[in-house]
Amino acid sequence: MNTRKLLFALCIATVCVLSCRQSDKKTIELSSDADLSGLTVSCSAGNYYDTKYTKREDVNVFSASSDADAIQAVRQGLADVFVSDEVMLPTDKLRELGMKKVLRGEDAFDVAFGVRKGNDELRLALNEFIAAAKADGTLDGVISHWIDGAPAISLPQPVLTGAAPIRCVLCINVVPVAFVGEGGRWNGMDPEIIRRFAASIGRDVEYVFQDLGSAIIGLQTGKADIIAACLYVTEERQKSIDFSDPYYMCRAGYFVKDKDAGSTLSLGERIRMSLVTEKRWKLITDGLLSTVVITLFSILLGTLLGAGVCALKRSRRKWVRSAIEVYGAFIQGTPMLVLLLIMFYVVFAQSGLSAIVVAIITFALFFAWTSGGIFDSSISSVPKGQTEAGLSLGFTPLKTFTGIVFPQALKKGLPLYTGECISLLKSTSIVGYIAIVDLTRASDLIRSRTFDALIPLLIITVAYFLLAWIIRLILNLLLAKK
Repeated sequence: MNTRKLLFALCIATVCVLSCRQSDKKTIELSSDADLSGLTVSCSAGNYYDTKYTKREDVNVFSASSDADAIQAVRQGLADVFVSDEVMLPTDKLRELGMKKVLRGEDAFDVAFGVRKGNDELRLALNEFIAAAKADGTLDGVISHWIDGAPAISLPQPVLTGAAPIRCVLCINVVPVAFVGEGGRWNGMDPEIIRRFAASIGRDVEYVFQDLGSAIIGLQTGKADIIAACLYVTEERQKSIDFSDPYYMCRAGYFVKDKDAGSTLSLGERIRMSLVTEKRWKLITDGLLSTVVITLFSILLGTLLGAGVCALKRSRRKWVRSAIEVYGAFIQGTPMLVLLLIMFYVVFAQSGLSAIVVAIITFALFFAWTSGGIFDSSISSVPKGQTEAGLSLGFTPLKTFTGIVFPQALKKGLPLYTGECISLLKSTSIVGYIAIVDLTRASDLIRSRTFDALIPLLIITVAYFLLAWIIRLILNLLLAKK
């Protein structure tokens, strides 16, 4: 007993010592990029800075999935310095986060829009617009408005020619470059420039939000026309996509946690900022609707296909059973995300089907195999004597199955079926890769605006839990009736 008390006291003392040491640390100061030696640098995975610092052996790199996560890494002590475009964190946001900019990069980088290779018509038209906007001062006015807070310039009313809207992919959701405002409208420097360009050629513009990797795939496969994300023009990127003429010069910013400050936001303010400000709760409700629609229709379609899979697995023809086993091996051996990307960017790339329909088809194909296996094993678990008894009583094979075999198989297979339905629900969290704003993507959008992970993640955790509970409740009620 004394030993346990001693160990407990040592643990408490260790925590106290570590806490004291953490509080005594001073804010990191940098005078040049060379001072990063020995530090951990956080940045968004796949961007210019990730590539740059990965090549340095004296620097540890924390590659996050987004700038919001990279910033959070610094705030939580997982990284020392966040490096990104200096416009990513305005002064007021730095105060909220308890961070500070300690260094401005010496190098300036050209920023341009990404265009699909071979789409010279659109690229040249965009270049002409940029040149004209520079000449008449419109471009400087737009940049000054969003970067320096200068008065806004009125947007021209487009005279639409009937051409298809420009499909623009935005890869960041950060003030002042590009961010979702009230009503789901995209605002910021990049969206306004693209909106003005579209108006100049008589076209409307549609915005979607994706990570840079998925955006490049979408551009290459014709799902998108332009990428806007404060993109640096690099030789490596030019191998995959074309760039417009530069429209802005950007410098790197080095941001650290300010040990003398701290977040100035209370819990109530964080909740308000995550849900009330700009009516961000609508992102959650819209994402919830998308998640429910995809899950529900995937289960329904997958169940119908699963019945077919079950019938094929029980076929008397060996080649039919072999063929369905090949399908099953493909489904089991292919990650769902990979299949989703193939279906969206390759199989249905030119079909005109919406991303939600493609997602439903993809998840249904996965669910068909698992549900078909459950149906097959459940039916096989019913003794053959039950079927023979029904037939001997004069029932038809169909009546024997529906009246005797199926109710028993349902009771045995429904618990497993329920688990697969819940698993499908959770798997839908990947649909953001094909530009669907589901619950998870809605959380990402809010986090990338507020840089606060707790509230959005807590909300969608509760939402997924409630959806899973409802699915289980409905199917358990169905089982109870049987």
